[in-house]
Amino acid sequence: VQLQASGGGPVQPGGSLRLSCAATGSIYSIDRMGWYRQAQGNQRELVATLTGGGSTIYADSVKGRFTISRDNAKNTFYLQMNSLKPEDTAVYYCHANARTYTSATFYTYWGQGTQVTVSS
Repeated sequence: VQLQASGGGPVQPGGSLRLSCAATGSIYSIDRMGWYRQAQGNQRELVATLTGGGSTIYADSVKGRFTISRDNAKNTFYLQMNSLKPEDTAVYYCHANARTYTSATFYTYWGQGTQVTVSS
């Protein structure tokens, strides 16, 4: 299973971006998926998670501004980011718990990260 994150880039404060994470490979099922971010000099932190049952968890700092969603048919999930602030600047990583057709075990996979820079 490979995760390919995209959609990052520079944006002005108050602007919007939509990050995408496409999962490819011999995927049987994707359970929990989500986004973490890591700002320079900081630890990686949870941004948003979407469980297999459809529940969502957001970091307090992004509640009301970010929305996580998925397209099961495309094995792709998204992070819509609105009202961006300079403190949202970070490398954003997607992750997913997935199992393949050849194993009944769910493993956690990570994407390569995409840079989001919020600056005027």
